[in-house]
Amino acid sequence: MKYNFRGENLEVTGAIKDYVEKKVGKLERYFDTPLTSEVHVNISVYNDEQKIEVTIPMKDLLLRAEERHIDLYAAIDLVVDKLERQIRKHKTKVNRKFRQDGAPKYVFAELEKEAQEEIQEESDIEIVRTKRFDLKPMDSEEAVLQMDMLGHIFYVFTNAETNDTNIVYKRRDGRYGLIEPNS
Repeated sequence: MKYNFRGENLEVTGAIKDYVEKKVGKLERYFDTPLTSEVHVNISVYNDEQKIEVTIPMKDLLLRAEERHIDLYAAIDLVVDKLERQIRKHKTKVNRKFRQDGAPKYVFAELEKEAQEEIQEESDIEIVRTKRFDLKPMDSEEAVLQMDMLGHIFYVFTNAETNDTNIVYKRRDGRYGLIEPNS
């Protein structure tokens, strides 16, 4: 794997690079062939909090995780754990998709029987509640007001200008984001 490091308010030292490469490199055991994609690692420091984002773009799959912690090395460990859980959770789904598409190889390597049973237990997703509501046409500012009034962190609405379904959400920094479909 090739690594692309970027530091914000922090110089990414050789020790940090080595630690990240060692930890993220352990994820290669989940793949049949060595990864040729570039691993994007963003490390930032704000106040007393360290944040690490790791993105691994691959053909037909994007692995991404981020973690915040007071200790940078603990944040690295946590983000690798998160990526590993993500890989294990999606392994059977992704392999099934590629098998259906007629691909000759699986994306993820086969794991031991115990690990496969654990993956099966983790992939049992239970939806405990379903909500149905009408999407009222409105602009994004009105959607943000509705979201805040309800005390939610996201709000789905029909954009009055484009007639598309959009989502506004509250970001961790307190500002707002808008998700629009590609046309």
